[in-house]
Amino acid sequence: MPNEQKRFVTGPAGRLETVVTLPEEAPRGLAIVAHPHPLYSGSMDNKVVYILSRAFIEQQYITVKFNFRGVGASEGSYAEGKGEIEDVVAVTQAMREQYDSGPEPLPLTLAGFSFGGAVQAHVAQQLKPSRLVLVAPSVERLQAPPVVDHAQHILVIQGDQDTIVPLQSVLDWAAPQMLPVTVIPGAEHFFHGKLHVLKNIILQSCSISQAATSLYP
Repeated sequence: MPNEQKRFVTGPAGRLETVVTLPEEAPRGLAIVAHPHPLYSGSMDNKVVYILSRAFIEQQYITVKFNFRGVGASEGSYAEGKGEIEDVVAVTQAMREQYDSGPEPLPLTLAGFSFGGAVQAHVAQQLKPSRLVLVAPSVERLQAPPVVDHAQHILVIQGDQDTIVPLQSVLDWAAPQMLPVTVIPGAEHFFHGKLHVLKNIILQSCSISQAATSLYP
C-alpha cells in the first residue's frame, strides 16, 4: 500500500493540516487537491476529494490533500478565497521542498472540487501547473480567471443536474476559452452514484496526458 503520512506545514495564517500519500515507485508527479467551501462543511474528508486523491495515487503521484485555514486542525479562519489561494501556494511550496529534490521538478497537478476547483483556477495563474483538474468548479462565485494559457493539460468535469454550480455557469466560463467541458449525465453536485464514472474520467485523462507528454515533451 502507498505510504500515507499526516503532517502540518506552515501557512500564511498558521499551520495547515495535510495528508500526503507517497507512491511505492518513483513518482510521476505531484498532485495538490483542494476541498469544497469551508463554510459549508467542506474539508479534505469530502468524498469527491477522496476520489480525486485516489485517482492520482493510482497513477503514482505524490498526492496531497489538506484542510484550508480554519478547517479541521488547520489554523486561521476563512478568508473569502484570497487567503485560500495563498494556502494552496504554501502547501505546494512545502511539498516541493520536502519531496521534490531531483534535478528536474516533478510535473505539478492542481485539482479541486467546487470552491476548491475555483481556487485552483486562481492558483494556476501563479504556479503554471502541468495539469489542472477542476470538478464542478464554482467559477462564477469566485470569479475564476481564464486558465487555458496557464496549464498544459486541463480537465473540467461537470454534472448536468448540478443545482449548486449550474452547468451553464461553467459553460459560460469555458466557452470564451474554447475549453472543453466533460459532462456526466444525471450527476448532481456531489456526484451521488456517479463517483466511479468521475474517477474513470480522471484516470483516462491522466493516461492520455502522460502519453501526449511522452510523445511531445
